[in-house]
Amino acid sequence: MTKTIITHGGAFHTDEIFAVAALTLHLKNEEVTVLRTRDEALFPKADYIVDVGGVLNPEEGRFDHHQQGGAGSHINGIPYASFGLVWREYGIELCGGNENVAKNLETKLVSSVDAFDNGVSISTNLHKDIYPYSIGQFFGSFLPSFNGNKEDYDIAFNTCVNIAKDLLKREISKALERVTLERIVEDIYQKTEDKRVIILDKKYPWESALMKFPEPLYVVYSNTENNNWNAKAVPADGDTLFNVRKKFPASWAGKRGEALVAETGLADAIFCHNARFIAVAESKEGILELVRQALDQ
Repeated sequence: MTKTIITHGGAFHTDEIFAVAALTLHLKNEEVTVLRTRDEALFPKADYIVDVGGVLNPEEGRFDHHQQGGAGSHINGIPYASFGLVWREYGIELCGGNENVAKNLETKLVSSVDAFDNGVSISTNLHKDIYPYSIGQFFGSFLPSFNGNKEDYDIAFNTCVNIAKDLLKREISKALERVTLERIVEDIYQKTEDKRVIILDKKYPWESALMKFPEPLYVVYSNTENNNWNAKAVPADGDTLFNVRKKFPASWAGKRGEALVAETGLADAIFCHNARFIAVAESKEGILELVRQALDQ
């Protein structure tokens, strides 16, 4: 049975693009028709009405935020737009029932889209006339010329919805994968005797998993892309990789190849970053020796 989603016609915005995309993902294998109109006589025929109509009633599929007094706010205080309202209703479901993933994506993506639609600034301009290129500007590039007709706008809107659907699916998939891999990292941490050095058999998203524990100083892992082994210093906070709990020795900074071999006495030493947060060796034994030396200094 075909499901109908109504949103307003004319120029489109990022919040209803993502709201329709999220609803389409919620409807899974259902056939979906998107009708772009402000004709309220057509509203009773819709299963969902997004970003138009002045009504918020999720039980009846109504998701608008333009009514007097708005439609409430995210927990961070940013007013809801249509994307946020749909995400509040279906986000956890779309994230496989994982509430933490849904909340993380609300912070990473949904809130910023809602903020932009409501005219709420979430960043500071540090350079005059230089601004981040936003996802709203990206979707705005699909808008037809000023003389475009209704069909031009509808075709462009549907193109953007398909892009937003793909983006949402990728973000959800990556976030769910990250949860699984972070659990593996935590399990390795728990089983490690000397918790100052956590050894991973391959690359994992380890930063968030390990920064909450006080002991880890270095993470060692196999870099299959370059067929070598890396050691990274654990960040002291989430702001930058350069602010770490224990840097590699100052005498290693920026050295590579023969210069690093001479400094460390290790034949397969390859490189140490000038900021001293990463070192590289050819073998697992070699990188563990570099870490041992770093711990002793």
